[in-house]
Amino acid sequence: MTDAKVRGRPRGTTKRELELIAMRLFTEQGFDETTVEQIAAAAGISGRTFFRYFPTKAEVLWYQFDAEVEALRAAFATVPDDVAMMTAVRRVVVNANRYRAEDVPELRVRMQLLGGDPALAAAAGAHYDAWERAVSAFAARRLGVPEDNLVAMAVGRTTLAAARAAFDAWLTRADADLTVYLDQVLAALARGFAPQSEDPGSTIELTAGFTGDRDGV
Repeated sequence: MTDAKVRGRPRGTTKRELELIAMRLFTEQGFDETTVEQIAAAAGISGRTFFRYFPTKAEVLWYQFDAEVEALRAAFATVPDDVAMMTAVRRVVVNANRYRAEDVPELRVRMQLLGGDPALAAAAGAHYDAWERAVSAFAARRLGVPEDNLVAMAVGRTTLAAARAAFDAWLTRADADLTVYLDQVLAALARGFAPQSEDPGSTIELTAGFTGDRDGV
């Protein structure tokens, strides 16, 4: 009886395995043409089991982004009080996006899928909102205001916009590390987009102190 139950137990998988399978199928077939059943079959599970891991097929590509949001919140919680607010934002965001060289091709594929397919892009709102709120929450603490304060919200929203611009430039040009683009655009944001020559002290040490670099995704 026990052996029969074990043999009849549904096969399991991992979110990571489903992500890799989905990315391959989305790239080969297109997002709209790939079904949950196809992803599940390639993983050796049922369509019903797939939904134990993700509510929709689009969410497969967002779960690591959500982990980054939690990493941002954790890093902001450790920022020393003597670090200027926008310097801290710049450091935390840059360090949260350090990847090993061998992980970069996969990251590019994921970002191209997320940005290039309308259905995937449509699922972005809630995830970007959470990322933005992580920055706004830190800004609000620093400013001593509620999280829905206009300036605190603007810090989160403009930081997200700048970071997305950096990602887009990185995907298009492929001529430097992602952190170079993030560092450049967030430094510009911090000085109000004035020319760098007007702010000779703008260069900062990005890896020092309170952030923990990620060792890949």
